[in-house]
This record gives sequence, C-alpha cells and structure tokens, in this order.
Amino acid sequence: MAAHPQDPGAPDAPYLTFWQERHLCTLTTLRPDGTPHVVPVGVTYDPEARLARVITNKSSAKVGHVLAAGPEGARVAVCQVDGGRWATLEGMARVRTERERVAEAERRYAQRYGRTPAPNPDRVVIEIELRRGMGRG
Repeated sequence: MAAHPQDPGAPDAPYLTFWQERHLCTLTTLRPDGTPHVVPVGVTYDPEARLARVITNKSSAKVGHVLAAGPEGARVAVCQVDGGRWATLEGMARVRTERERVAEAERRYAQRYGRTPAPNPDRVVIEIELRRGMGRG
C-alpha cells in the first residue's frame, strides 16, 4: 500500500476539507499494558496550531491513559474514514483542564458537528500536538 503523507501544519486542500466535514472519528490510546484502546470520538483539527482536540469527561478511560503516560504526554492517533477517503493524525496528547482551553474545544466541536455540547462541569479536552498526518481526502 502506498503511503499518503500529509504535513499536519500545512495539509493539502482535500485533506483539510475532509477534516472539516462532519464525521465520527476514533481515538487510539495505549493502556498501561501497551495494548491499544480505540474509542469513537468527535475530533477537531487546527492545522495552524498543529493541534487536534477531543472533548471528554475527566473520568474517561482515554483521559486515564493519557495521564498515565506522564507530563510529557501520550502517543495517540485520531482517524476518520469515509469510503476511499481516510485521514489519520498522530501526536502527543495531554489533558487540559483550563476553562479557556475547554471552551475553545467546545466552540470548535460545535462548529464541526453542528451542535453545542451540553454543559458538563467534568469536561476536559485532550489536546494532541500533531507530529504526523497521512491519508487521502
């Protein structure tokens, strides 16, 4: 299979458009034993900041996996697929609790998914500092 690299800070137009469409995604984190944990999530992609964001509850397993990796962050991947189009973003994830970061993630989620998330005082954001992208939009 041919590789389809993308610069996560400067993706081609079809790839970026694909990430702006409404699609369910997956987030892959690693459990403490090294096995993958893959869950459905909503993801927003900000190439200018080289970030992907996932809003979630602070008690979720994915948050626990990221926190368990320590302050340097956890290696993760987010992915989406639609027929022959697919996209993966990889990077280092950290859990952010700062209200302004959570609010920005909620705003971006509402923009991509067409609905404002219900209020949740336990919401955090997993921010992924992007290091690699691949796929075909």
